[in-house]
Amino acid sequence: MHPLKNIALATATAALLVAHPLLAHAAQGDAAPLVEARQEGSIWTAIALNRHLSAFDIKVAVDNGTAKLSGKVENQVERELAERIALDVDGIDKVDNQLQIDPSVATEADARNGLAQRFEDATLVATIKSKLLWSNVTQGMEIEVSSDQGVVTLKGRAQSPEAKELAGTLATNTDGVVSVNNLISLSAADSIAAKTQPQALSTTEQMSDAWVTSKVKASLIYSRNLDGLNIKVDTREGVVTLNGMVANYADKELAVDIARNIRGVKGVNADALKVMTRTTG
Repeated sequence: MHPLKNIALATATAALLVAHPLLAHAAQGDAAPLVEARQEGSIWTAIALNRHLSAFDIKVAVDNGTAKLSGKVENQVERELAERIALDVDGIDKVDNQLQIDPSVATEADARNGLAQRFEDATLVATIKSKLLWSNVTQGMEIEVSSDQGVVTLKGRAQSPEAKELAGTLATNTDGVVSVNNLISLSAADSIAAKTQPQALSTTEQMSDAWVTSKVKASLIYSRNLDGLNIKVDTREGVVTLNGMVANYADKELAVDIARNIRGVKGVNADALKVMTRTTG
């Protein structure tokens, strides 16, 4: 089974076990099949997320604490790695490693990795375009975004050096981006227009609080330097309140800057966003 299908199956299995009343009743009686299904899902997911193994078609079956691995990998190192991953899953005591070593599968793996990279590049382009659209500075700019193996290129025109710099920052701060080629151009006419009409870059639109909250949350999650899932966002009449925990003051400042840059935001209150304390000793 393809690794991406493995992830979907593992997720669907977990949801089914929670939702289906008959399975819930079975869990109270004979829980072994359900435990084994969860273990299979855990192994599948771990293999699918491992960059050394994700491209290979590795099948997993669990029976009474023994995980059976089958399929093909390129070399002995990958074979042993898959076994180690399976053994690390809670409740797995033994691995029946039937993975075969076949150097020819490298070609197929490269093809899958290439497809995955193209998908990743497409995702990066969509994410960066969204961030540019949500920004109160860059939303009016016509910017072409492309990505090749995580190297992002920005083309278009900006009214000011600050707008160009912000577009580059939004792209650079996107999780998965390796580097950014900021080829956005500046023209004398645009610069003059920006100076004579500076309010064009700072006007706060009347966006709904729900819209603002969703875009701030998404931008925090997209950030490569923040654990956005640990930051709660609430918006009241355009004022965003951030609540949660960040690793350091630089991350807190970044979270505030990200929120402040979203269209419709009138202010940011980060008093409840705490910085993780470090103890010595």
